[in-house]
Amino acid sequence: MKVLVIGAGNMGLTYAQGMAQSDLLKKKDLMILDSARERTDALKKNDEFDVYEKIEDCLPNADIVFIAVKPYHSDELFQAIKEHKRPDQIFISIMAGVTIKTMQEAMDIKKVVRAMPNLAARVGHGFTSFTASKDVSRLELLTVEKLIDTTGRSIKLASEMEIDKSTGISGSGPAYIFYFMQSMMEAAMKMGFTQKDARLMVAQTFQGAVELFNSSDLDPNAWMDRVASKGGTTRAALDSMEENNVKELIKDAAHAAFERAVQLGNENNKEYVR
Repeated sequence: MKVLVIGAGNMGLTYAQGMAQSDLLKKKDLMILDSARERTDALKKNDEFDVYEKIEDCLPNADIVFIAVKPYHSDELFQAIKEHKRPDQIFISIMAGVTIKTMQEAMDIKKVVRAMPNLAARVGHGFTSFTASKDVSRLELLTVEKLIDTTGRSIKLASEMEIDKSTGISGSGPAYIFYFMQSMMEAAMKMGFTQKDARLMVAQTFQGAVELFNSSDLDPNAWMDRVASKGGTTRAALDSMEENNVKELIKDAAHAAFERAVQLGNENNKEYVR
């Protein structure tokens, strides 16, 4: 199996490095393509994968192709893929908002997987949701899932609408966590802690809470009950959040991200209508 990653930006390089460090591919069975000479020159110093600047030199040799470019850069790429593709290739797109149908028609291909990763993929703890065209077999999907999971965990979803929904939860979700962390750090510094101590305090608290959550089947409400006692400090904080409607505001924020994902998808796909 030979895999090609098109686009050596943050997410493309993340997937390339994740796959290179796994046991799924033999050395040199991983290729990466980018049009920026400065970037490819730097990548050629890495012996984990072969680096290319011309699509005709690598695409015909690939069995699975990751498309990791921004949607507004994809017009010319789609045409190039159409000219050099093979009919049996599987294309995995991590382009936000570009539908499977749009890609099938623009590149004249059948086997398409649309995936939505998140930022934590960069440290091997990402979450990716994905869905696929009916032309991708169950066995091929298992291979796709193993490749995606080199950057963390994943789930297969039934429809592209669910991909947009997952954008509002897992795709944009790290930013919500950082928002909450920043607020807690600012609260700590307002109380007199140094920025260094506030950072450590908040980071360790979040990491510890996630480890606790993953250590059992208890839901978040059950864990909150274990921390908060009646009339105690934690209960005072939770009561304040409830009074200020924080939970509903978070739900509204996630839904706003979902609605924007749908809107961007509609805008992107109009651009590819010929």
